[in-house]
Amino acid sequence: MGYGFSRADVAFLGSAAGSAALAEVDRLELTQATHLRDLERVRRDHGGWAAALVETVRLRRKAAAKLADAGDWLFTDDALQQATPTLVARRRAARLAGRAVHDVTCSIGAELAELAMVCPAVIGSDLDAARLSMAAHNLAGRRNVLLAKADALVPVSRDTVVVADPARRADGRRTHDPAKLQPPLPDLLAAYPGRDLAVKCAPGLDFDRLDWTGEIEIVSLDGAVREACLWSAGLTDSAVTRRATVLSSAGTSFTLTDTAPDDILEKDPGEWIIDPDGAIVRAGLVRHYAAKHGLWQLDPRIAYLTGNTVPPGTRGFRIIDRLDYREKTLRAELRRHHCGPLEILVRGVDVDPDKLRRTLKPQGAHPFTLVITRIGRTPTAFLCTAVAATTN
Repeated sequence: MGYGFSRADVAFLGSAAGSAALAEVDRLELTQATHLRDLERVRRDHGGWAAALVETVRLRRKAAAKLADAGDWLFTDDALQQATPTLVARRRAARLAGRAVHDVTCSIGAELAELAMVCPAVIGSDLDAARLSMAAHNLAGRRNVLLAKADALVPVSRDTVVVADPARRADGRRTHDPAKLQPPLPDLLAAYPGRDLAVKCAPGLDFDRLDWTGEIEIVSLDGAVREACLWSAGLTDSAVTRRATVLSSAGTSFTLTDTAPDDILEKDPGEWIIDPDGAIVRAGLVRHYAAKHGLWQLDPRIAYLTGNTVPPGTRGFRIIDRLDYREKTLRAELRRHHCGPLEILVRGVDVDPDKLRRTLKPQGAHPFTLVITRIGRTPTAFLCTAVAATTN
């Protein structure tokens, strides 16, 4: 658990004296090896503000990989953990451009910063006074942003799109139960009947339990699934119920919906195996992605795809050999190919990749990927060479 910031801490950190002190602390290493020495020095120089200063510098360094242009922002540890990455927040803001928006769980303002760029009026509210003070600091100068202390379950605005990001921890642990989010997702949805809603959720939630009538968008960034977003019917095409949005820091982003064709061939494995992005898998759009790129499935119930070409921006695995899944067979084949570094990918078969790698003991010099999956009822292994994703 991180340091508990007070409003007095926030006021000091946002002052000229606090800014100068933060610049001074930022020159320290603040590593595990130097922590005690650095903390003693900050306490000597800045007394009771030491913990707030050290924590803020630590969080700013951590935030650099997640949030753009947030070098002078204020955070709490929990708020930074839950803050939406800039590229994901920017994607959501683009869908809401031109609308008045109320973020009812605004926290330290990561969503508001992007919404304010494209929306004429933005309201942010939260029950945490310290986080609201941080948001005021982080969004200073944004004239179209209004901040207020308010309960997300008590509507205080009209004629706005409601954006919410319920906290995903219960009893100190991450939860996938919609009723245990804070505020509880069913209560949040019930509080805004008939309103346009965009609600950020964990991608692992059981959405079928919600009986959601709008769109569910699964978003990944640089290969990692980041979130799901529930879009009410008024904010999406009525025909779309599932969307996968694949974002990349390199700029090769795309989106796919369940309105796309999903008719694909049933054939033997092609030259390549393709493991679709997690957003596509979580959104249930594997067949749609396959149809778009002329691919087909190794097995109708498994998300691995195959074909004779690799879609742009996707990592492919060129099939060298197809093998029965037997450890003795695999060990002999790896030895024959002088396999060294070995990546093991598994779907549909109960295999621990790390344990299997130790059992196979590859000792050669050449890197390979072993794709283990089920075709029909038969566990099958494919020895492959991996090719990095391309942008052309």
